[in-house]
Amino acid sequence: MSNTRFEALAESRKRTHPNIEETGRRSELFGKNVFNEDRMLQFLTKEAYDKVKSAIFQGSKIDRKIADQVAEGMKAWALSMGATHYTHWFQPLTGSTAEKHDAFFDILPDGKAMEKFGGAQLVQQEPDASSFPSGGIRNTFEARGYTAWDPTSPAFIYKTTLCIPTIFVAYTGEALDNKAPLLRALHAVDEAATGVAQFFDKNVRKVYATLGWEQEYFLLDKSLAQSRLDIVMTGRTLVGNPAAKGQQLDDHYFGVIPARVLSFMSDLEKQCTKLGIPVKTRHNEVAPNQFELAPVFEEANLSVDHNLLLMDVMEEVADRHNFRVLFHEKPFAGVNGSGKHNNWSLATDTGVNLLSPGSTPMKNLQFLTFFINTIKAVDTYEELLRSSIASASNDHRLGANEAPPSIISIFIGAQLSDVLDELEGVSKGKLSPEEKTELKLNVVGKIPEILLDNTDRNRTSPFAFTGNKFEMRGVGAKTNCAKPMTILNTIVAKQLTNFKKEVDALIDKKSLKKDEAVFNVLREYIKTSKRIRFDGDGYGMEWQDEARRRKLSNNKNTPEALQVLTSKESVALFKDMDVMSEVELKAHQEVELEAYILHLQIEGRVLGEMVYNHIIPAALRYQNLLLENVKGLKEVYGAAYNKVAESQLNILEQIGEHMIEIKKQTDEMTAARRRANALSTINKKAQAYCNNVKPHFDAIREQSNKLEKLISDDLWPLTKYRELLFAK
Repeated sequence: MSNTRFEALAESRKRTHPNIEETGRRSELFGKNVFNEDRMLQFLTKEAYDKVKSAIFQGSKIDRKIADQVAEGMKAWALSMGATHYTHWFQPLTGSTAEKHDAFFDILPDGKAMEKFGGAQLVQQEPDASSFPSGGIRNTFEARGYTAWDPTSPAFIYKTTLCIPTIFVAYTGEALDNKAPLLRALHAVDEAATGVAQFFDKNVRKVYATLGWEQEYFLLDKSLAQSRLDIVMTGRTLVGNPAAKGQQLDDHYFGVIPARVLSFMSDLEKQCTKLGIPVKTRHNEVAPNQFELAPVFEEANLSVDHNLLLMDVMEEVADRHNFRVLFHEKPFAGVNGSGKHNNWSLATDTGVNLLSPGSTPMKNLQFLTFFINTIKAVDTYEELLRSSIASASNDHRLGANEAPPSIISIFIGAQLSDVLDELEGVSKGKLSPEEKTELKLNVVGKIPEILLDNTDRNRTSPFAFTGNKFEMRGVGAKTNCAKPMTILNTIVAKQLTNFKKEVDALIDKKSLKKDEAVFNVLREYIKTSKRIRFDGDGYGMEWQDEARRRKLSNNKNTPEALQVLTSKESVALFKDMDVMSEVELKAHQEVELEAYILHLQIEGRVLGEMVYNHIIPAALRYQNLLLENVKGLKEVYGAAYNKVAESQLNILEQIGEHMIEIKKQTDEMTAARRRANALSTINKKAQAYCNNVKPHFDAIREQSNKLEKLISDDLWPLTKYRELLFAK
């Protein structure tokens, strides 16, 4: 096994990088492989084009006749681009994407062949896909799965396949994916936010949730990654002694991008641009061999699709450049993990960002309305928001290094806190002319000036306001953004719905003017949501004690965090907003818990194999070498050998102690895993894996790392951190 490590190192040193030529301006390449508006104008009839646009912007239905026309146009375009197959591209509850390819090909009755693709194939398919997790929704042979076209996300060509974004549902209509609930949540926040936005501008007809993600990842040389069983099987290192140099010098962060990596990035950006993914920013991240890519903001559903597509493309491009890309949230102990910050806002069809202050007090009152309602929504449903970022892999990251803690809080900065404190003192009921002037000119009117220097210096806040958007930082690098975006948009939709009802009631029953009614309701929200605002460091025990005093939840692991999904309040929320039924919530909870169990189960099995097949044999080989050395010294020095061989004997003793302990911990972990597997309910099983199995992982890692430091480098079989993280 030790040969594998050194062969991989030798292979990695031979790497060269291809020069990726930029062909034309990025703007000319953008969307080349996307069936976007320009392609629709070229390949669709005017009737079909208008119907598709109406479906995208008004949510109207597309009938069979129009579907046939759209399919014909799509097929003509796809064939002209060299496509040979089509697929319904969907998001099962695995967290990634899925596809089944069918050829543009059929046989006619007379035996002749033709390219075929009609409205029926476009609008709906029956992939069955019965092996995907469903949380019990599909527990009978009749429970077939269907994919249905999502016209709001454009079709695209990837390699030689026309990919049609779709939802995935059971024959009874329940969602079997992450896209269907997201689309429902986006519809809910559109309706609720539009109603509130019309307080300030009657011309608003639609509100879009926007999303800009920041994708962090590690790049490893392919040979080095493949030399580690744990990386191959789990996406992270289960053992490994930290390198003497890690990230403490901050010399990698924003540094010169290595030539091999830059070649990969250039190739990746080229492919992304063709696929309409608006990538814009690239840089070195904090940890060695860690990087980040970020796009221009887009409508949330499209942005989610683009992020999932990006991860697929990244893996393919990385392989071409002899890299392995790691999306695991914590692939290496002792250095920063990888997140996927979700930058969220709301924008109107009139071109206004509702979380950006404007040039007049009324526009700033609009900003405050959406700003404070978002804070109130997060305060009310902080535990639910925490559940949206829960996973076995993200549990390793939250609360470590620069990652946010598991306690949800909001950072808005001292200046905006002062504004809210002033608004809290607004009189209840009607406002005097002096109060209105004071508010609109001295408080509300000054917001744009305040925000000019309101940069976010708190990098650990889970939910921070960063000028014209909220940044949700707890999202893990592997996570499908649809999960946190579904919950965030649902809770904001619920909160805005409640807000409008309260304002309307004050106008109708108390005869208050609109701005007075708005101020009165916002005043109460500022008071009741004060506990969620926190501007300090979220790591220390002081904050944990304070959070407990404020009655904020602190669900430190996934089994705890997921329990809220099926609470009475959560079921009522998702039902009221028509986002998910109780059946769907229970199914999603079960799928998430099952995934948690399986991830830990796989890691436990891999760890056991590494201990028995690699780590202990390496320790035994070095032990034998030392024993031969001691034996030789005894032959030469006789009774005095003890003094000469003191160091060797000491190392032998240490190795023996660590081998005893690592075997003991591994055996106990295996036994705990078997006991957990025998439990009858999924909740008990998940808790057993969390509380009884997982703690052994750190104990085994500790013993392995001690052995790694003792055993001769040429005998250690596992590629080391210094080699994985510093190979260029």
